[in-house]
Amino acid sequence: MNELTINLDSRSKKPLYEQIYDYIKSDIQNGRIPYGEKLPSTRALAKHLEVSRSTVELAYEQLLSEGYIESAPYRGFFVAQIDELYQLKKEEKKSERKIEKKKVYQYDFTPNGVDLNSFPYNVWRKLSKDILMDDRTELFRTGDPQGEYGFRSAISNYLYQARGVDCTPDQVLIGAGSDYILMLLGMILGTEHMIAFEDPTYKQAYRVIHTLGYETVPVAMDRHGMKIQDLESTGADIAYVTPSHQYPTGIVMPIGRRMELLKWAYEKDGRYIIEDDYDSEFRYKGKPIPALQGYDAEDKVIYLGTFSKSIAPAIRLSYMVLPKDILKAYRKKGSFVNSTVSKVDQKIVQHFIEEGYYERHLNKTRALYKNRHDVLIEALKPLGDICEISGEHAGVHILLTFKNGQKERNLIEKAKKADIRVYGLSDYRIRKDEKEKATILLGYANMREEDIKEAVAILNQCWRK
Repeated sequence: MNELTINLDSRSKKPLYEQIYDYIKSDIQNGRIPYGEKLPSTRALAKHLEVSRSTVELAYEQLLSEGYIESAPYRGFFVAQIDELYQLKKEEKKSERKIEKKKVYQYDFTPNGVDLNSFPYNVWRKLSKDILMDDRTELFRTGDPQGEYGFRSAISNYLYQARGVDCTPDQVLIGAGSDYILMLLGMILGTEHMIAFEDPTYKQAYRVIHTLGYETVPVAMDRHGMKIQDLESTGADIAYVTPSHQYPTGIVMPIGRRMELLKWAYEKDGRYIIEDDYDSEFRYKGKPIPALQGYDAEDKVIYLGTFSKSIAPAIRLSYMVLPKDILKAYRKKGSFVNSTVSKVDQKIVQHFIEEGYYERHLNKTRALYKNRHDVLIEALKPLGDICEISGEHAGVHILLTFKNGQKERNLIEKAKKADIRVYGLSDYRIRKDEKEKATILLGYANMREEDIKEAVAILNQCWRK
């Protein structure tokens, strides 16, 4: 080969040697320059491309170091034997063909939505700037494995005032998301326990705990929540519950059932309750429901919370409050694990809480979600003859249970054909029940009010066909 015609762009941010390297590498990978082919000398190619010889030498050196070409003394540069690379490229192309783009629906009633348009970006930017200016060096040192004390203090104060949780900052552990918190809890508790879950349940928590190696068992619910008699019969020693707003059914566990659950935990040593307080910030009728942990007189409740729903999913900030005996176990088994949340993020959220921004943001978001909730309930009235609404007045989704014999999968498919995504309750079931009435979840947090009206009007038509 005497020359290579390469269109070099002198205005590009990419250096000329890198443009030459990319061109030759691509031709070798695609087989346009075959094995054993001799490349032009650095002098000849530099003259042909009107660049310095050192530029071409840099490109050849990079190709040499990566094994695309070989140098033969006094003979020049030759394409190396790389049959495996051709095979790899073919496999990559095959896999690329198989990848399907995730369908984007015109209307998506996801129950996991968050309205990010209401996020206080200016406040967040200001807090970030202030924190980085005030304490630049200390922020980048290794932090407390349990989470920074000031942040844990802010959380414990907030939990006491807003959720009735009785704890000290020492009992609070910070982690990057609920999955990490559960994995850390698994390390502390050990896997010799059997954990009972409400059925239906928050499936992500169930998957994580099951994957950690725990024996898990589903427990049926009635209109008050997990059935304690059924829990007793399982032999489980830990119960995972969402008492303030059961996910996904929206059931609020009344005080009588809460006392039964605590009594179950008190009856034997080693029994605990994991209280997941997901979604508890959003209640649109009556007073907020206090956390179960606040009623616990014998330190049996492990309390879990997160800021992913109330601030933003990308914040990846969750926490748990440990009973004192489990806190001792943490000191022995888990305190060597470094914190998974940066000190910068902890400081920002700490100030966000302490300076009142979090409370104002929650109030604004509650008002926004309540309006969407009310619009959705009103829009669903024409469907009242074929389905019943439940789970309203809290959280960010409601449930529709159909009484006309339709199948859940058919309802989802009809909505899909109308470019609307809805979600079935069966996805949250541990034990499938084919005889169960079809129930659809409709989330409204990230849908505009006009979109809610339009989408429900379409559903009203397609679900009656």
